[in-house]
Amino acid sequence: MKNGYTIIDSHCHIYPEKIAARAVAGTDHFYDIVSKCLGTTADLAVRGAGAGIDHFIVQSVATTPHQVRSINNFIADEVAKSGGRFTGLGTLHPESEDIAGDVEHLLSLGLRGVKLHPDIQRFKLDDYRCLKIYELCEGRLPILAHTGDYRYDFSNPNRLMPILRIYQNLTVIGAHMGGWSIQDEASRKLCDFPNLYVDCSSSFYNLEPALAREIMLRYGPDRVLFATDYPMWEPTEELEYFFSLGFSEEENRKMLSENAIRLFGLEL
Repeated sequence: MKNGYTIIDSHCHIYPEKIAARAVAGTDHFYDIVSKCLGTTADLAVRGAGAGIDHFIVQSVATTPHQVRSINNFIADEVAKSGGRFTGLGTLHPESEDIAGDVEHLLSLGLRGVKLHPDIQRFKLDDYRCLKIYELCEGRLPILAHTGDYRYDFSNPNRLMPILRIYQNLTVIGAHMGGWSIQDEASRKLCDFPNLYVDCSSSFYNLEPALAREIMLRYGPDRVLFATDYPMWEPTEELEYFFSLGFSEEENRKMLSENAIRLFGLEL
């Protein structure tokens, strides 16, 4: 515990040791940044412990359909080896020939949700190919979706809003405060959807604290999850920024752990 709080990092990417450097370099190239961490399970455990983080929601993304089950097996294996410190999310791909089978497979592995990254996987959130995913996950599995990118039109609010309206029992967690690189605009359009939660990953680095706090309050502390987007950012620095925002103890507890515990059905 840090400062008396149980802390869950709700958005962490991990990769097998042999491909981690290449995978991190690919993401760095996509976003034109330099990640601060290594992207391996061992590195996450060490840096997380140093920051005082108690639990991690881990995931990876399938860029092709044939990667789905192997990635989900990897995530489940890392969860099993973590001594209770990791909870895993599965990946899905809308071009899979057996989405229903993929969902059952990830459920059989004990994974607690689904991660989608439309901008990297190259599909629009409201693409007809994705509807099967939403139908299968509605009421069963929360979806953590990358949202927002000023350069593309795969995951911006105009793509997410129809899904939230149609699938009202589908829980969506919009990464990066609902819109990476367009957080302010996205929050104004999305904050009134009750089935949308957001995480604060990859947001603090390009927001002034006053604006970050304002955006988080638009959604409300009941619908915000603390997250770092490991390996992009240093967990200690992300937590320091979070605590600088001046939320109350009750608000901190919700965002640092209670919301994630409820959404992912955790027993810590």
